[in-house]
Amino acid sequence: MLACIGERGDLVFGDTIAAIATPLGEGGIGIVRISGDRALKVLERVFRGKRERKWEECPSHTMYYGHVVDPQTGETVDEALVALMRAPHSYTTEDVVEFHCHGGIQAVRKTLAVVLSAGCRLAEPGEFTRRAFLNGRLDLAQAEAVIDVIRASTERGLSLAVQHLGGGLSNRVKGIREEILGLLAAIEAGVDFPDEVGEADATKIIEAVHDIAADLRMLDATAQAGKLYREGIRLVIAGKPNVGKSSLLNALLREKRAIVTDLPGTTRDVIEEVINIKGIPARIMDTAGIRETSDLVERLGVEKTRELLAEADLILLVVDRTTGLNSEDEHIRELVKGRRLLVVLNKMDAQPGKVTKEDVQEWAGGAPLVGVSALHQEGIGALENTIADLVLAGKVYGQDQTLVTRARHQDAIQRAARHLEEVLNGLVAGVAKDILTVDLYGALDALGEVTGETVGEDVLDRIFSDFCIGK
Repeated sequence: MLACIGERGDLVFGDTIAAIATPLGEGGIGIVRISGDRALKVLERVFRGKRERKWEECPSHTMYYGHVVDPQTGETVDEALVALMRAPHSYTTEDVVEFHCHGGIQAVRKTLAVVLSAGCRLAEPGEFTRRAFLNGRLDLAQAEAVIDVIRASTERGLSLAVQHLGGGLSNRVKGIREEILGLLAAIEAGVDFPDEVGEADATKIIEAVHDIAADLRMLDATAQAGKLYREGIRLVIAGKPNVGKSSLLNALLREKRAIVTDLPGTTRDVIEEVINIKGIPARIMDTAGIRETSDLVERLGVEKTRELLAEADLILLVVDRTTGLNSEDEHIRELVKGRRLLVVLNKMDAQPGKVTKEDVQEWAGGAPLVGVSALHQEGIGALENTIADLVLAGKVYGQDQTLVTRARHQDAIQRAARHLEEVLNGLVAGVAKDILTVDLYGALDALGEVTGETVGEDVLDRIFSDFCIGK
């Protein structure tokens, strides 16, 4: 593992860093975190407890009551608790001190200011977690999972992130790397010491490579679902005016978010919310009804709707069962041609209906269809199930199953699989076994990018720049 001491541009690892670790605003508590070899010296300068202490002798994972003071003026900044975590048993594996202040903006900012003046520098985005990675506490996949835990918007997304943080994906990848290393050892021993150990058996190598490649394909196959649980989807509700788009949004949200009236054209701008569809975070957008209009504001809303339709992962095309299909519906159908579509036949509770499910499904070119009563929230569960089935392609994954959730990981896994395919092709073609080790090492390096063994500084910079400053 890389050491934490070294230089990256103007940033020097090994110095002591500080940052606010909680969101700014009014709250019960605000935390300023510092990490590095001078953490205890800084604590000694800016904190006054009820009695004098030698911080170097204090046990780890203890808290102390006192006041944060400005060492230059002696001014009391805030009443606080200090948490002390000694190296190597801390988040970064360095000495870590946290000031638990009152949650006001000024108290936390002033505490950070005196800490910086006492010998720290402001941390870069993600630098605490980067140090945890560089010092070997986390591998890279685990470090990436930290931000996924923070940003998870559904229980399923959180469960996957926690699984990765605990090493679920890392252990799977490391296991595959160990198998490749075993193959390399057998092949190279046979090449270097043919008389002592004998040449590696080609049939056994083929079987082993087939098994490893199958493991990689299984991991790769989970990526679509994994990225959906992590990143979510964009759902756009579309249809002509007054078909019940806003009622459908309210039904999916289980609250009255959009204004619903009998007047067409009520929704003139996009209303956006995030909902949970069977564990998948979905940005759902209620759009202006698409029709020709002379009203400037409504026309701008219709244009925005057209733009969103082109960006949607799935379009919920709402059709009114009581009015049937007309030229406005035909116009919308042409707009969404070629897009991923789910038809929602609304107002199933009203009688009489002018169209059947079969009529609408044929009109929509065989697109999947669900009948609902948005007003009475009937059929909404079936709609959510259909959405989940469509985006997950009907696949169901258990809570404890390891899923690939990041495009970076999937790319590395696919490259490793391609290297193994080259090994198989070479074996069939009779290529010398020592030549095949080039692709085996290629697969090893590709998988090493997932956990960080073979990743470059540019990748690390890109990953950790996505973190907040205090993490």
